[in-house]
Amino acid sequence: MTGSVSICNAWCNFIIKHDKKLCFKLCSVQSLKGQAILTHFGYPTANFKTMIYVENNQCVTKSDGVINVVSQLGWPWPLANILRIIPKRIRNWGYDAIALNRYRLFGKYNYCVIPSHEYDHHYL
Repeated sequence: MTGSVSICNAWCNFIIKHDKKLCFKLCSVQSLKGQAILTHFGYPTANFKTMIYVENNQCVTKSDGVINVVSQLGWPWPLANILRIIPKRIRNWGYDAIALNRYRLFGKYNYCVIPSHEYDHHYL
């Protein structure tokens, strides 16, 4: 698979590494399942700019999504809940700033690591 991949690849690898209880299923927004999820929640399917976290048929995005995910991982990640004391508008500003600078912060690659079969249980 080719394309410009940066933080999404790093984010998936982070979740796979720390999700010891297999709480999460990952899905590319470009996949058929990903497109169906975006359509279901009324998000654009051609130009998607944030991660979404879906639980109990509820969709959470940006900083709330990140906090919801990491707070369910093993120690010390539940400490991320402390970030909720920061107003959401400020947290989302930080999320957007990282997203806008992701290539400078995390690098830009013209490839995406294709998950090995040992990680199939992490994907939809």
